[in-house]
Amino acid sequence: MQNRQIRVIGIGTGDPEHLTLQAVRALADVDVVFVLDKRAETADLVEIRRRICAAHIRKPHRVIAVEDPPRERQPVDYGSTVAAWHAARAERLEAAFAKDLGPGAVGAILAWGDPALYDSVLRILDRIAARQQVAFTRTVIPGLTSVQVLAARHGVPLNGIGGSVLITTGRRLAAGWPGEIDSVVVMLDGDPAFGHLNPDLTIFWGAYLGSPDEILIAGRLGDVSDAIRRTRAEARDRHGWIMDIYLLRRDPTDTDRDAKPR
Repeated sequence: MQNRQIRVIGIGTGDPEHLTLQAVRALADVDVVFVLDKRAETADLVEIRRRICAAHIRKPHRVIAVEDPPRERQPVDYGSTVAAWHAARAERLEAAFAKDLGPGAVGAILAWGDPALYDSVLRILDRIAARQQVAFTRTVIPGLTSVQVLAARHGVPLNGIGGSVLITTGRRLAAGWPGEIDSVVVMLDGDPAFGHLNPDLTIFWGAYLGSPDEILIAGRLGDVSDAIRRTRAEARDRHGWIMDIYLLRRDPTDTDRDAKPR
């Protein structure tokens, strides 16, 4: 008996042209696409996936919406809360695989950006595989990340000459500027955590990258931080959700290396 196939396909940040040729080929013979549905608040994200499938899957197929379990947004114990959320996601996807993907069939999960960068799908599939209740083989197709798109939209390199780049989260940035790093990319920042940092940093901010609703702001942090917060809040109210990211860059000659939260 043939195993089910699960293809985890990076689809970029919203522009259908972000799909690589490899991603297009991987989609062509898919039987079932599984989508973790966050309900009405992100219905347009589900619709983008449906349009991608309609454009590139060359055979009759189904799109199965799996209700995403709720997640506590500001937990006391972040690690345990995320682990419980991943476990609940794994249970629901495992049930969907068993019900909707027969032996030998090809399933796909479309991951925003690249599935290896701040995405939970691969960890969830590891959980399902470890349970050994539903047999499947896994293939991962890389995608264009929001990090790359942000740099491209602003027309800047991510790193300074010979410098390093740190990709982190707003939760970690809240603890202060990370040591000797000159360039920091910040993802998953629900409440922008740059207010305590050196106002002479340069920020390159973007939201809804790759979509018709894309917003870009750049400049000296002290000059544009209020505008970013205001624009971000207005956009979130308008859409019901927001996906944004920013790059902070420090002048390597700056001696203020130890900005701490107030």
